Amino acid sequence: MSKNSRTRTHKINHEVRFDEVRIIGDHEGIVMSSFDASKLAESEGKDLILINESARPPVVRIEDYSKFIYNERKRDKDRTKNSKKVEMKEIKLSLTIADHDLEVKSKKGTEFLSEGNKIKCSLMMKGRQNAMRGQGEIVMLKFAELLEEFGIPESLPQCKGNKWIMVLKPKK
Repeated sequence: MSKNSRTRTHKINHEVRFDEVRIIGDHEGIVMSSFDASKLAESEGKDLILINESARPPVVRIEDYSKFIYNERKRDKDRTKNSKKVEMKEIKLSLTIADHDLEVKSKKGTEFLSEGNKIKCSLMMKGRQNAMRGQGEIVMLKFAELLEEFGIPESLPQCKGNKWIMVLKPKK
């Protein structure tokens, strides 16, 4: 086995051996033996590339292998370029936050959600505030209520140690 055949992801030419194969591309839908398909590809000066081995009959393409790989990489690059990555933005609240300040934070949260990002909302309790854990949950739920038009909580607020955490995701 040559060094190139180990790094290739597709079987080509003499590696394709089936009783019948379906050819796609220029010779759309023709069904013939892999030997005949290999001869046809050779006569055109191209390669016989196995596309889908599990299909019945297996699907092959007659094309120059290097051109096929180039086009495949180009398609993958376009796919990843067009896909939007969801980012996690964090908004920090406090237990003693005023209503107006909470509204200002919710406007920023609205902006994040409308861009398609998730929001990690955190509330750190310090010192004596730990005795008022219930109020922390109330502040978190108020914040979620202000953003209910644009996003929904993935889970209810959770208290881990001295920190309340809640994640909001955008509505579709």
